Amino acid sequence: MSTLSTVIMAAGKGTRMKSDLPKVLHPLNGRAMIHYVIDVAEQLHSDKIILIIGHKRELVEKECAGRPVAFAIQAEQLGTGHAVKQTAPFFKDYEGDILVLSGDVPLLTADTLKELVTQHQNSGAVASLLTARLQDPTGYGRIIRDDKHHVKAIVEHKDATPEQLEIDEINVGIYIFKAGALFDALDHIKNDNAQGEYYLPDVIPLFLNAGKTVTAVVAQNFDETRGINTVEQLKEAEAILNNRS
Repeated sequence: MSTLSTVIMAAGKGTRMKSDLPKVLHPLNGRAMIHYVIDVAEQLHSDKIILIIGHKRELVEKECAGRPVAFAIQAEQLGTGHAVKQTAPFFKDYEGDILVLSGDVPLLTADTLKELVTQHQNSGAVASLLTARLQDPTGYGRIIRDDKHHVKAIVEHKDATPEQLEIDEINVGIYIFKAGALFDALDHIKNDNAQGEYYLPDVIPLFLNAGKTVTAVVAQNFDETRGINTVEQLKEAEAILNNRS
């Protein structure tokens, strides 16, 4: 098995949470939601756990003191690709895989992520993504697969053809990459979009255009992949956690 490290994106403001607190510090059942994501990274026996912090970063550092994490700083919020690039100094000469999680997706279980890691490492793919199936996938990027069942493209909802809109498999924004290929690709993504930001999913077309294999693993339960952006979603996540226990 290849060495595994985990990078957690935790730099966001959480504007829609109606609070100035960093998003990942909002309490979920009395505990800052970032702890659930660190927990799962530990359960996977991650070699390194790197937290990318930005907005009010000193509060996140204080909350996570005593956890086995190192901090990478994203001083300006220039997108998810830019965020992950800030971790490059931690991975000089690192040969393993890097799992990229979001600090605002706290319901993922170790079992689901182990499945992603195992399938990724067994496939020899340069990148693998976690996906989910949704009865109503409106608004989500669709996963297009080839005849070998590998990922052929991720098509955003607004760019999809009528046939592609029928696809119910969506990208949930959780990835695992071969480290060297990831940082090489991050040097080549562009920010020619409305926000002027560098997006992590933009590395996927670079791999595909280079003829490299990208795979996808479907999460058994969409609830695990839910991101938390509002107070209402936080309450829903608490209900899901309480049902588990």
